[in-house]
Amino acid sequence: MSRYAKYECLTVEVADKVATVTLNRPQARNAINQKLIRELRTIWDDLGDDHAVNAVVLTGAGDYFSVGGDVKAMSERPGGDVLEEGEVHDPMISRRAVTRQLELDKPIIAAINGDAIGLAATHALLSDISVMAEDARIGDTHVSRVGLVAGDGGTVIWPLLVGINKAKEFLMRGTLLNGREAERLGLVNHVVSRAEVLKKAREIALELAHGPTWAIRWTKLSINQIVKDRVNMLLEASMALEQVTFETADHKEATTAFKEKRRPKFGQA
Repeated sequence: MSRYAKYECLTVEVADKVATVTLNRPQARNAINQKLIRELRTIWDDLGDDHAVNAVVLTGAGDYFSVGGDVKAMSERPGGDVLEEGEVHDPMISRRAVTRQLELDKPIIAAINGDAIGLAATHALLSDISVMAEDARIGDTHVSRVGLVAGDGGTVIWPLLVGINKAKEFLMRGTLLNGREAERLGLVNHVVSRAEVLKKAREIALELAHGPTWAIRWTKLSINQIVKDRVNMLLEASMALEQVTFETADHKEATTAFKEKRRPKFGQA
């Protein structure tokens, strides 16, 4: 049996030394639920152990990369369907999702075929090279849409890619950038038509998969020390603060307004 047969929310296809990992909940716009977030923690270890894989393409099924967490579910209980009923939020789980992706020495190419929002944007941007559809949107809407601190990696990776002040604005305002804007700012590497995203990403992945293996892997790991330093500096604090904001009136208002399809009215309590 394939090592990837256990995955329910991810599909993995390996061909010519490239693994294509697809977020596969198209009926939910690839929203990140409890099962998917756990699978995103373990997939990097499995790929690391697979000697048939030298490079990875990460993409989404259907018209979306992923819309991030289920905001409607969050209106019913803290954490929504990212947590099991009664489960206590453990920040180390989110930390492992970030660090395991960073520690995979094989290059990851994000094929951002459609909107990538919130935590999904974080995973796309933690990849090594990104190819984005020109009409897709990318952004972290933890603050503006959900009333939460952007604590599960957004505060780590956005300042490294676009600079501190732009990152603060984009995270605080929940700005959604299209492909051309994201490329101009250096947030993503390449922008192409939606029909060409996967083709371009695979082209890059194949080049790297058949290149000088150890030079590529160790160059990646060397540069990722910069990102890991930021993880060590910021992630526990930002995740703890995010957990605190789950208990605020603003978060409750944001999720209720989302469910009721209206604009939230913040600062009422």
